[in-house]
Amino acid sequence: MNNILVLPMLIPLLTGIILVFIRSNVKLQQLLSIVSIILTATVSVYILERIQREGVLRLDFGGWKPPYGILFVADSFSMLLVLTSSIVTGIILLYAFSTMGKAYKQMFFYPFVFFLITGVNSSFLTGDLFNLFVSFEVMLLSSYALIALGGRKVQLMESIKYVAVNVLSSWFFLLGIAYLYGTVGTLNMAHLSVRIAEVGQSPLLTIISLIFLLVFALKAGLLLYFWLPGSYSVPPTAVAALFGALLTKVGIYAMFRVFTLIFYHEPSITHTLIAVMAVITMIGGSIGAIAYNDIRQIATYNVVISVGFILIGLALSTNVALQGSIYYLVHDIIVKALLFLLVGTMIYLTGKSKIQEMSGLIRNYPVLGWLFFIAMLSLAGIPPLSGFIGKVFIGQGAIESESYLLLGVGFLSSIFVLYSLLRIFLNCFWGETIISEDDDKPLKMGVLIPSVLLGLLTIGLGLGADAISAYVSDATRTLTDPSIYIRAVLNTIE
Repeated sequence: MNNILVLPMLIPLLTGIILVFIRSNVKLQQLLSIVSIILTATVSVYILERIQREGVLRLDFGGWKPPYGILFVADSFSMLLVLTSSIVTGIILLYAFSTMGKAYKQMFFYPFVFFLITGVNSSFLTGDLFNLFVSFEVMLLSSYALIALGGRKVQLMESIKYVAVNVLSSWFFLLGIAYLYGTVGTLNMAHLSVRIAEVGQSPLLTIISLIFLLVFALKAGLLLYFWLPGSYSVPPTAVAALFGALLTKVGIYAMFRVFTLIFYHEPSITHTLIAVMAVITMIGGSIGAIAYNDIRQIATYNVVISVGFILIGLALSTNVALQGSIYYLVHDIIVKALLFLLVGTMIYLTGKSKIQEMSGLIRNYPVLGWLFFIAMLSLAGIPPLSGFIGKVFIGQGAIESESYLLLGVGFLSSIFVLYSLLRIFLNCFWGETIISEDDDKPLKMGVLIPSVLLGLLTIGLGLGADAISAYVSDATRTLTDPSIYIRAVLNTIE
């Protein structure tokens, strides 16, 4: 039975609903939260293993067969992201247990986190474009509440911009869905792929594909990232880590799914435009990362750089390049969460956020300093950490495709990542300490352990890349050969 496919969405949804009614009991909320996320991760592992044995899995809701009903489709690509997101969310929750004040925890913080995860996992699993829109909205509504949680003036200012941009992108999403349905007569992704392959990707369909590219670019922070640095730098640390790790990845996933399954017939237009947007995004992100002195702003611009770098693989759409993007996508979820937790911890310990206001932290907090060093090397793609594998494959794909501009900009952006984070490491962790014995705050284990776990994950993913290579290869096969997905959903060859 494939009913188990609904559990990665259903478990967080039910958990969020239950947590609403027990918001006054913080300890019970925390216990239920961690049990729920462990269950979600366990189910995800089981589904991922089933996919290796049985191929792509499908669940038809209400017994309605495709293309008429709502359905979930699980392949290695979607389940790798569901599993990674669940693990990282669990670790971020551990950090929140020790850092979020009781007032935050009683203001529906945990329910909104689980509603957000519901939307994220549903986005990864849905096989229908309209339900992808619904899943996006569930995720975004939760993020609207989380970004404003606390009510500081700067949060409210940035949340207005964040909400306005996402409401606009959602309107464009609905517009694209309406035009696509009016043109092709279906919204099932597999059925769309078959219909468009039959009639050909006409100029009208290409224009519709560009509407979807605009929507997902806004969601992912590809080129249109003006809203991202402010929005990701104002919430509490646990929320910022959750945003940095997950939100842009959903937009990236949607782009990969749509432009490898549905709109892949005119790569000279769509994929060339993605390549141009990726290059501009990496350049803009690199400039922002070295221009600012606020460590949270530097972290957010590193999110922008990674979005552009991951989408090089989609722009090239070769087997090797896509494989590299999948590796790097999994890596980036882990390491961006680590970076935001470390940056937030530094601000918590010093009360400062500017590079020039901190110094000598490694003397007081050596483990924190070396964790930052690991995160820096991993993001820069230094072997044997997790960022290295993805960068090598993407670089290999660019060389095979003779896309030397993408190769050059991609690896130049890695130098800017290294430089921007090296500035923080050298200025904030070395030199004379600014923290006197009287001001020395103890670094609680509840704050340190989540960062250690994420650090171990990035090391383990780098050293043990072979452990997920079979899943990444299977995910790449599904992306490069749409017929695999189509057969699983429609039970047809074409």
